[in-house]
Amino acid sequence: MKNNVTMRDIAKKLSVSTVTVSKALGDKEGVSEELKAKIKNLATEMNYRYNTTAKSMKDGLSYNIGVIIPERFTGVSQSFYLRIYQHISRLLENYGYYGILNILNSEDEEQLNLPRIYYEKKVDGIIVLGQVNKAYIDIIETMQLPKIFTDFYDEHADIDSVITDNFYGSYEITNYLIQNGHCEIAYVGNIHSTSSIQDRFLGYYKSLLEHNIPLNQLLILNDRDDKGIFIDIELPNPLPTAFVCNCDQVAYLLTEKLIENGFQIPQDCSIVGFDNDIYATLSSPPLTTVEVDIEQMANTSVNSIMEKIKNPDKRFGRVLVQGKIIYRDSVQALIGT
Repeated sequence: MKNNVTMRDIAKKLSVSTVTVSKALGDKEGVSEELKAKIKNLATEMNYRYNTTAKSMKDGLSYNIGVIIPERFTGVSQSFYLRIYQHISRLLENYGYYGILNILNSEDEEQLNLPRIYYEKKVDGIIVLGQVNKAYIDIIETMQLPKIFTDFYDEHADIDSVITDNFYGSYEITNYLIQNGHCEIAYVGNIHSTSSIQDRFLGYYKSLLEHNIPLNQLLILNDRDDKGIFIDIELPNPLPTAFVCNCDQVAYLLTEKLIENGFQIPQDCSIVGFDNDIYATLSSPPLTTVEVDIEQMANTSVNSIMEKIKNPDKRFGRVLVQGKIIYRDSVQALIGT
C-alpha cells in the first residue's frame, strides 16, 4: 500500500465524498456512526496518516493523549498495564490521535510533580493507568484538561473512571469455591493498597456472608507493603482449604511458596486468581481466575476521553466492565470427599 494515502483514496474506495471522509476522520457531525467506523477502519488499513501539524494549527489541539502509568506497575514481571496501553494506543489511531506513554516515577509521585507533557501542553487529555497515591490524585484534579482513571477510582475525586467489576468477579469466584465444598477460605491482598484489591476483598466477603461463613481475620493475608512492593506471604497455620488471591501474580507467588513447603495444588489447597494474565498459565497447575476484559476497558477509556475532549462537561462517572471466570486446574472439589 502506498505511503501517501489521501482522503480522496479512501473516499474512492467507499464511493463517498472527500468531505464525508474528512468529517468522519475529524469526528464531526453529519456522518452516521456506522459510516464513521467504516471510514476510520479503512483509513487504518490503508495506513492513512493524518496531517496532525496542520490540524493542530487549525483546531488548537495536539492530537496526543497522555497515558500515565506509575513506575511500580511497569517492572519486568508486570505487563498488565502495558498491555492496556497497547490497546489504547491502537484505538487512538482511529481518531487520528497518538498515545504518549509517561512512566510516573516514584520520586515525581511523592513530590507531586505533574508530567512535562502537561506543562508543555503536548496532550489534549490524560488517561491514568493504575492507582496513584491520594495526594497525587488531588494534584491531578487541578489539571485543566479532560482526564480518565482506568483500573482504579477514588470516591473523593471528581474524575471519571473505567474499571473491571472487581466486586462481582471476586464474589463469583468465591462462590465457585464454596460450591465446591470449601468453607475455610483465605483472602490474599493488602486491602488498604488499591481500590481494586479492596473491592475484590469486599466481593469475597459478601460471598462468605451469604453462605453464613464467619470472616476469620487470621485468613486475611498481606501480599505487599504500603508502596505496593510484594512481601513474603505468611502462611496461616492451620492451612485453609482455599485461597482467593487479588491477582494472578500473587497467586503464582503463593503457589510457588506452598510447593516449596511441600504442599500440592490443588490436592492440599485450592488457589484462584484475578486478571487472567501470563501468570495464570505460568502457574503449575494453571490457575482458575477471573479474566479482565482488557480490550473493552481500553475501548471504553478511549471513547470516553474522546467524548470529553469534544465536550469538557461530559460526565460518565464510574463505568464497570464485566469479567468472566476462566476454569482451569487449581481448584479441587471437596464435596463427597
